[in-house]
Amino acid sequence: MKTNEEMFQDFMSDNDARFSPKTKRSYRLSFNQFFSFTDLHYGKVKALHIRAWLSELREQGMKQRTIRLKLATLKSFYRYCLEENQVKKDPTLTVSSPKIGDSLPYYLDKRQLAELKEYLKDNTRERAMIEMMYTTGVRISELLNIRMEDIKWQSKQIWIRKGKGKKQRFALFNTECAARVTDYLNERDIESDYVFVNPQGRPLSRVYIEQIFRGYSEKLGFRVTPHTLRHTFAAHLAEEGMPQSYIQELLGHVNINTTRIYTRLNEKARKKQYDQYQP
Repeated sequence: MKTNEEMFQDFMSDNDARFSPKTKRSYRLSFNQFFSFTDLHYGKVKALHIRAWLSELREQGMKQRTIRLKLATLKSFYRYCLEENQVKKDPTLTVSSPKIGDSLPYYLDKRQLAELKEYLKDNTRERAMIEMMYTTGVRISELLNIRMEDIKWQSKQIWIRKGKGKKQRFALFNTECAARVTDYLNERDIESDYVFVNPQGRPLSRVYIEQIFRGYSEKLGFRVTPHTLRHTFAAHLAEEGMPQSYIQELLGHVNINTTRIYTRLNEKARKKQYDQYQP
């Protein structure tokens, strides 16, 4: 079977006449980014690997339009692979393109959050993981890199040493989160420098996390992703009236304009409360 590079070169050569120089550069960049992220042979790629990559791009703050274009690269590439009988199944078929629009971020209301926590009450590790994600607002990539030494139990802070753009910050957590994580660590019989680990003591993988979150969505009947919990964290704080600058700092946003969308959620919540009191 051909290598990733050989297959991509065939794809580009056969489409040379209809691809503009700009499209060629865009396809090359997207192709390299995806296969650097997955480190898999193109024949081994599944839909879950593509979804994990798209989730990573969203966490990086990439615009929906740009993400759509990157996914279009993979869809075009795998359509070619299928036509050339190089793969038996197109892994992009079940991956939907993100919608473009100035929509508010999707987040869980308090009832949905309670349902998620109740569903995981008997799974100590995943319950602790959900609590930490919701309480701190960390990105999934940041969560998986948290080490035991990064948690300051007395001051209830977590040192995020590998934040976006290699920026460091402290995330805060509460008593409930501390209790859940402590229960998990006391139950764990694995020695590891990392907090959330697999049976071998290595950090959980992004692909695994994406899988279990899809399971939550299927069981509970509403969509929940790792980034949903980050949005939920920020949205609930905004609804309670926390200043933008505080939310910005907790999320690790460099530009406050990125945080301003949660102010609109606050306005939406106030309008909903107003409507409830109208005759």
